[in-house]
Amino acid sequence: MMKKILLAVLIATVACAAKAQNGINSPYSRYGFGLLSERAMGFNKGMGGVAQGFRDGQQINIANPASYSEVDSLTALFDLGVTLQNGNYKMDGLQQNVRNTSFDYFAMQFRAAKNVGMTFGILPISNTKYSFASQKETINGNENVTSSYSFNGDGGLREVFFGIGWHPFKPVSIGVNGSYVWGDYKHGMSMDFSESTAFGMQRIYTADISTYSVQAGLQYIQPISKKDKVVIGATYTLGHDVASRAYRTTDMTLGTTIESETVDTIKNAFQMPHSIAAGITYYHSNTLRVGADFELQKWGDCKFPIQNSTSSTEAYRSVKGQLNDRTKISAGLDWTPNPMERSILKRISYKVGGYYSKSYANADPTGTISDKPYEFGVSAGLSIPLRNKTLIFQQNASKLNLSFQWVHTDIPYFSSATMRQSSLKENYLKVCLGLTISEHWFYKWKF
Repeated sequence: MMKKILLAVLIATVACAAKAQNGINSPYSRYGFGLLSERAMGFNKGMGGVAQGFRDGQQINIANPASYSEVDSLTALFDLGVTLQNGNYKMDGLQQNVRNTSFDYFAMQFRAAKNVGMTFGILPISNTKYSFASQKETINGNENVTSSYSFNGDGGLREVFFGIGWHPFKPVSIGVNGSYVWGDYKHGMSMDFSESTAFGMQRIYTADISTYSVQAGLQYIQPISKKDKVVIGATYTLGHDVASRAYRTTDMTLGTTIESETVDTIKNAFQMPHSIAAGITYYHSNTLRVGADFELQKWGDCKFPIQNSTSSTEAYRSVKGQLNDRTKISAGLDWTPNPMERSILKRISYKVGGYYSKSYANADPTGTISDKPYEFGVSAGLSIPLRNKTLIFQQNASKLNLSFQWVHTDIPYFSSATMRQSSLKENYLKVCLGLTISEHWFYKWKF
C-alpha cells in the first residue's frame, strides 16, 4: 500500500508540474485567467459541488478548511482525481466537438493532534486553451480587400496549499488554508489583409503570475436529535494585489516581414478577488446528507489588463471592469442505504446535485450588451467502497468516486460580422474519477 500511495503522489506532482492543463479547448477561456476550476473533490462532484457544511472524517473537503478537524485519529487519507470530458461549442452558426482529459487534484489529510487535522495538496485554479479564426470580412469602402483575424491562447494557474482545521469546543470548528499560486498565460491575435501592400498586425499578451492565497473557514454543528444534525459552514478568501507584470508585444507586418515591434509593460497588473461562501447541510444518521451553498467572488472590483484589442494605438493598461462578479448557487444530496452492512451494494453512496452560476467572463467590457454570461450544470454519482480485509469497520474503507456531469455555458458578445448580439454556447459531458485511499497508520498495539 505504501508503494501505491507514493506512486500516486509522484504521478500527481509530475502531472501538475508538467502543466497538466489540457482539460479544455474552449474560446470561453479567452477571458480573464481562463476557465475557473471548481474546488470540488471526488465525493462531492456528483452533488453539484456542495461543500461548505460538509463534514466527514473519511473524505477530504478542501472547500472549507474547518472540516479538517473531523479526521479520525487513526486515519490517513489520500485523494486523487481526473476528469474525462466531451465538449460541444457553438458560435455564429459554427460548431465543434472536442475531447479532453485533465488532472483535477491531489490531497492528503491526517490528524496532527487532538482536535486538529492537517491537509496539503495541489490542484489547478484556471485553464486557458483555445484556437479559432474569423471568416474573411470585406473592408468598408473597398470591396476588393478583405480582412481576417485569428486568436489562440494557452496557460493556466495552479496552487499548492497547506491547511489546518481545529475543533476548539463542541459546536464550532475553524480552519485556514494557505496557498502558493503560480502560472502563466499567452494570448495571441493576428489581423491580416488580402491586399499585399496593406499593413497587418500581430499582438501577443503574456504574463507570469506568482502570488499567495489565504482562506479562513468556519463550521457550526447543531444537533437536532440523536440521529439528526445541521452543519452551517462559511469561508472567506482574502483579495489582494498581485505583484506580477503583464506584457503586450505588437508587431506591424507587411507580408511576412516585421516592419516594427513595440513592447508595453504593466507593473502590478492583477488583483485577486475577495470571496465569500456559505452553506448548510442536514445529516440524518449516517445515511442521508442534503446541502445547499452560495458563493460570491468580487472579480468586478479587480483590475485586469485590457486584452484582445485590435487597435494599434490604444494604450496598454490595467483597469477594473474587465471581469464580472461571479455568483454560484448549488444544491445536492448523498444517500447510503446502510453503511454498516457487509454487503457492498448497501454501502454504496448515491449522489445527485446541480448548480447555477453567473460567470466572471466579460466578452463586452464596453457595456454594449446588457445580457450577462451564465452557466448551469446537473450531476449524479456513486461512491463505491473498496473492501479491505484488515479493517474492522468497512465504512472506513477506501472509496472509488464516480460522477457524471452535464454543463451548459452561454457567453453573449457583440458580433462584428452580423453587427448584433450573438453568443458562444458550450455543452460539456464530463466523467469524473476519484480515488480516496484510507489507511490506518496510528494504531497503538497492546499485547
